[in-house]
Amino acid sequence: MDWKTFQALLSGVNKYSTAFGRVWLSVVFVFRVMVYVVAAERVWGDEQKDFDCNTKQPGCANVCYDFFFPISHIRLWALQLIFVTCPSFMVVMHVAYRDDRERKYKAKHGDTAKLYNNTGKKHGGLWWTYLISLFVKTGIEVSFLYILHRVYDSFYLPRLVKCEVSPCPNQVDCYIGHPTEKKVFTYFMVGASALCIVLNICEIIYLISKRIARCANKIKRRNRNLTCCHYYMRISVICSFIEV
Repeated sequence: MDWKTFQALLSGVNKYSTAFGRVWLSVVFVFRVMVYVVAAERVWGDEQKDFDCNTKQPGCANVCYDFFFPISHIRLWALQLIFVTCPSFMVVMHVAYRDDRERKYKAKHGDTAKLYNNTGKKHGGLWWTYLISLFVKTGIEVSFLYILHRVYDSFYLPRLVKCEVSPCPNQVDCYIGHPTEKKVFTYFMVGASALCIVLNICEIIYLISKRIARCANKIKRRNRNLTCCHYYMRISVICSFIEV
């Protein structure tokens, strides 16, 4: 996988993100993508080759490996990183759609005409797109953590597994290569994923609370304007009576 191209695509998301979104993007690249590319891929390497069973029965080691490792950690994390960053492209595509509408509007009404004050500002439909992308990202993170938890029994990697799956002649002992190192990387990646979930939740709360505060200020200003209008109307009525 070309992670440099992946990073270049996501770097455009940064300018449309909030402070929480920028921290999330930094965590994804520094603590997940970089660790995945530099270290995790090398630690796992050829997993099946490092899975050693104390039997020479043909097919036994392959069947036992498939039984205990139905999904490779490294491939599951690659899928997780791809899926969890895809919702961010929704925001980029929405901004591109706004830019296209703005260009067509200016071509029709002149360069001084404006359809949007700022195409990248999170108002209207773009705010909803951004919020939905956060919910989708959080759901994907939680789903992948649940899959990893269910498949690997609370993210635990034992040194030794006992296998009785056919065609093994009896119970055989199978040993996992680099179990401690793999366990450390598993906990690290799970922790980074949990941190990303927390950041997404914080950003959701921030966006919603900011929207509520803005709506409350609008209502206050509207009520203040109505009060002023009523006050001036009463004064004008009193003045008209006085003149009469």
